[in-house]
Parts: sequence; structure tokens; C-alpha cells
Amino acid sequence: MKQKYRLLTGPDDSAFCKRVCDALEEGYVLHGSPSITFHAGKGVAYVAQALVWPEEQAVQVRPLGPLDSKVCGCGK
Repeated sequence: MKQKYRLLTGPDDSAFCKRVCDALEEGYVLHGSPSITFHAGKGVAYVAQALVWPEEQAVQVRPLGPLDSKVCGCGK
């Protein structure tokens, strides 16, 4: 089973981009915007990108049925 959520981090280089691309090819979906920070002492930019497994993004919505409305207290 795949992890529901992954956060990839590392230097902003081609290896990081490849890790993100590999995760996308596996079926993960980008979640939110990437983050970036800069380490002035090392002169290196570090990035982070969150990814989620698609089934975790899906929200199944169904209308309330007669039994549901009685249980939640919104029915008569």
C-alpha cells in the first residue's frame, strides 16, 4: 500500500526534480505549492513539495437519506 502523504525535501537541483517526477509517474498528485528556503551560509536553496495518493484526495459526498437525517438530528 502506498503512503497517503509524502513530503519530498532537498536541495533545488535536478535530483530533486527527478524525485518529484518519479512520484508523479507512480501516481501521486501534487498537494499545495512548493516551498523554498535559502541557506545563505552554504549558498544553497532547499525545496519541499507535498504529494498525496489520489484516493486520499477524493471526498465522497452523498445526500442524506431518511435514516441519516434522524441520526444527525436534522430530520423531523
